Amino acid sequence: MTAGAREAVREIDVGELSPEQAAEELEALAAEIAHHDTLYHQQDQPEITDAAYDLLRRRNDAIELRFPELKRGDSPSQTVGAAPAAGFSKVRHAVPMLSLGNAFAPEDVTEFVQRICRFLNIKEAGEVEFVAEPKIDGLSCSLRYEGGALVMAATRGDGQEGEDVTANVRTIGDVPHSLAGDFPDVLEVRGEVYMDRSEFMALNERRLAKGEPIFANPRNAAAGSLRQLDSRITASRPLGFFGYSWGEVSAPLGATQWEVRNRLKAWGFSLNQPAELCLGAEALLRYYDGVQEKRSGLRFDIDGVVYKVNRLDWQDRLGFVSRAPRWAIAHKFPAERAQTRLREITIQVGRTGAMTPVAELEPVTVGGVVVSRATLHNEDEIVRKDVRVGDLVVVQRAGDVIPQIVEPVLDKRPEDSSAYVFPDHCPVCGSAAVRPEGEVIRRCTGGLICDAQAVERLRHFVSRDAFDIEGLGEKIIREFWDEGMVRKPGDIFRLREKDAASLTKLKNRHGWGDKSAAKLFDSIDNRRRTPLDRFIFALGIPQVGHTTARLLAKSYRTFDHWREQMAAAQVHGSEAYGDLIGIEQIGPSVADDLLGFFSEPHNLEVLDDLLAAGVTVTEFVPPKVQASPIAGKTVVFTGTLETVTRSEAKARAEALGAKVAGSVSSKTDYVVIGADAGTKAAKARDLGVATLTEQEWIELVAAQ
Repeated sequence: MTAGAREAVREIDVGELSPEQAAEELEALAAEIAHHDTLYHQQDQPEITDAAYDLLRRRNDAIELRFPELKRGDSPSQTVGAAPAAGFSKVRHAVPMLSLGNAFAPEDVTEFVQRICRFLNIKEAGEVEFVAEPKIDGLSCSLRYEGGALVMAATRGDGQEGEDVTANVRTIGDVPHSLAGDFPDVLEVRGEVYMDRSEFMALNERRLAKGEPIFANPRNAAAGSLRQLDSRITASRPLGFFGYSWGEVSAPLGATQWEVRNRLKAWGFSLNQPAELCLGAEALLRYYDGVQEKRSGLRFDIDGVVYKVNRLDWQDRLGFVSRAPRWAIAHKFPAERAQTRLREITIQVGRTGAMTPVAELEPVTVGGVVVSRATLHNEDEIVRKDVRVGDLVVVQRAGDVIPQIVEPVLDKRPEDSSAYVFPDHCPVCGSAAVRPEGEVIRRCTGGLICDAQAVERLRHFVSRDAFDIEGLGEKIIREFWDEGMVRKPGDIFRLREKDAASLTKLKNRHGWGDKSAAKLFDSIDNRRRTPLDRFIFALGIPQVGHTTARLLAKSYRTFDHWREQMAAAQVHGSEAYGDLIGIEQIGPSVADDLLGFFSEPHNLEVLDDLLAAGVTVTEFVPPKVQASPIAGKTVVFTGTLETVTRSEAKARAEALGAKVAGSVSSKTDYVVIGADAGTKAAKARDLGVATLTEQEWIELVAAQ
């Protein structure tokens, strides 16, 4: 992982993060989680435990909840899994295969139930029935049946597109090749491919006897077996399949989740057991405790339990938020710990100059994974925990790509130990490292003269959700930077021209050739035209992730208009400034960073240089939505709604193509007024904006 992916302030409570710290944290989390998605879903070689991975996501979600304006387009809350690997043909899921939000503590489960009640306007939590079932630690898979015959099997992949593993799935004994009884003409059954524990032990014994590498755990064994290019190898492995969900169907499967489970069983699918129907949070927690007690006696690995609202009509109303359904959650089991020796503390410098201390450890196995490094977060955290070089420390894989140091073992501390002194100069460029008042992060002041920052900024510019230039990874960016070939973003688009004039052609360099060099130049040329939202995100403006970039692009549509309005918005109180902070999820803090970017001459020079290098920023075109009377309209909700919650109303409006804004302006089309409406209703009347009662709003969208 890169230094920029580790520049986090992990031990600071989310409630105490500044906007700048939160933006940096979200960027680091996005990179870390994407890295682990690829290792887990695509390569079947996870570096961290599921508990560690889940707490990465949990912290990301908590920061996004507090700072919704900072949500990034590459946010883990927007993505699932990893892109399909080469070697299998691609399969586009008719219905996306999304993952679940997570709960870790009893209060998380209680809040999940209360959140559902608030959304559905249900007064008593005991009125909501849930299906509770074990969460299998395997590989997600979707099986498509047409006319009762198995015609396709695909992995989850990135949630939108997976790998065609039909031939391999046909070798799994408990996957029906054909269905009997009453079934829809089109039926996608989703579930988990897994390996029985006893079968896993026997497989490893056979591999050990043959001198072959053994699998780390049953999940890895199942994933590696399913993704064999030779289906005969898959057939030799003892795989199983539990069905528990569905994708595209040509007819309704039932009225409740429990009813669908029974139908899956009748069609010949094995079910993940033990499962129960539970009323309210207390019953769910009793189920959790019971399954945790039985965990060691189960014949398959589980890493928690899953709760799903039983009524399917309520599931439809609750819908989805980002990558996960509102109507289901995974309640995960706790993380694991171990003790090891802290050998050294090193400093890593990220894209914004943030200096993050990292503990270099004597390798130790935690939860089946060998750990040799752990984050120390920041200098205050080192002082607070009094962690010293030479200490025996407790390591927990509970929330970092490199695990956390929980505490030192004080009664085993060396007698000659001394407190760690945090450096006041950058270890990369030697520039002074300063810590602004009120912040916990110490930063290198070197800026673009600091290799660590400059390379990270360029890496961000070419990343997947930015310009997405294939072939320009961190290693190549570093090589080009060191040789002076690329020093600013515009230089990337002059590489072909520079190479043509160079005596040392790229194709003749070590590790390159005719095809690889041509492929890189073509990849760069293919990205000379880029949509406005990607362009904005690529600039690396603080607090402007991909989600904020899309909001800006959606509001301003073209690069020229965006740049013009950012110049006009430099005057606080101007119409342009009011329009900027009126965009949903963009407040004064984000606006300050945007305007600060445009106030710096060197940033404007970067923009001009990109255009001079042949980059064309195309107009942002919003995705098509179904025709509706509010498509393309700007809607503001104010006051208390009685028949639906504000959350449900906003979700419905956005699904019908409307833009939901947080403030009223002359550009607002409708203001929906609930009970006890405040100043927004008065402002709408003053501006002559159309107002609707809750009932009028319901009638307006009822036909859709």
